[in-house]
Amino acid sequence: MSNIIEIKNLTKSFENFKAIENVNLSVRSGSIFGLLGPNGAGKTTTIKTMTGRLTFSSGEISILGLDVRKDLKGIHQQIGVVSESQNLYENLTVWENIDFFRELYNVEKKNTDNIIETLSLLDKRNEKVSNLSKGLKQRVLLARSILHSPKLLFLDEPTSGIDPSSSFEVHDFILRMKELGTTIFLTSHDMEEVDSLCDEVAFIDRGKIVASGSPKYLKKKFGTNEVEVSYLDREGKEAVQCFNMDDGDVFEKISNMNLKDRILSIHTKEATMKDVFLSVIKNDKGVSR
Repeated sequence: MSNIIEIKNLTKSFENFKAIENVNLSVRSGSIFGLLGPNGAGKTTTIKTMTGRLTFSSGEISILGLDVRKDLKGIHQQIGVVSESQNLYENLTVWENIDFFRELYNVEKKNTDNIIETLSLLDKRNEKVSNLSKGLKQRVLLARSILHSPKLLFLDEPTSGIDPSSSFEVHDFILRMKELGTTIFLTSHDMEEVDSLCDEVAFIDRGKIVASGSPKYLKKKFGTNEVEVSYLDREGKEAVQCFNMDDGDVFEKISNMNLKDRILSIHTKEATMKDVFLSVIKNDKGVSR
């Protein structure tokens, strides 16, 4: 499978501050790629340079085989973008917001109707955007972003600040777009979201990529699998002790606790993306820049 995005040694400076530095990323066509990091880590700056909304100081960006610096128009014809700021026309209806961009893209109205139905917006089509919840506004933005059937979607914090039900709708949309062959590049600070959706993940901290790979690989490399033992202590109170599965014979250690019939439960705790995040960010803090 070929790469739809190639980034080499990307750096963006604001005067003496490097917002991103020597970023290298590859994204496979047809995949869902997640860029994670704390607030201010460089996620949005990275997306803005990739989509031409920010010039970059040095490096190379290739999108769909096209150079961002040389063929931005050709790239824009094949990508959709949903930014973190909800830039809709608040005084227009849902339909008017979407129809305005339909005309710009020269798309048939029939296709627009299908998209509105897909995102469960039919009953809101005549509603003013100013009356919508943040979750519904996000669905309008998603509808607008796919009017021209883009090959690649950029989603900057697509579920930030919306309710769980709306988040589920967004996740469902992302997975359906992948089934249709669309590549998704998203930024997020939601570890569970990235774990459930993404084929590949990169962690960015203070403008640098500090780890990358599949969620499974990252959890194996940076996470810790544990055995959690719940038991009654000698005073009859419930207590819990965890054992790192990488530290030798766990069950021998449990046996040495001499708990006999006081064990209530034993179960394994698999590493999570939150564990990975905390590990890679902690390790990066110890590296001087």
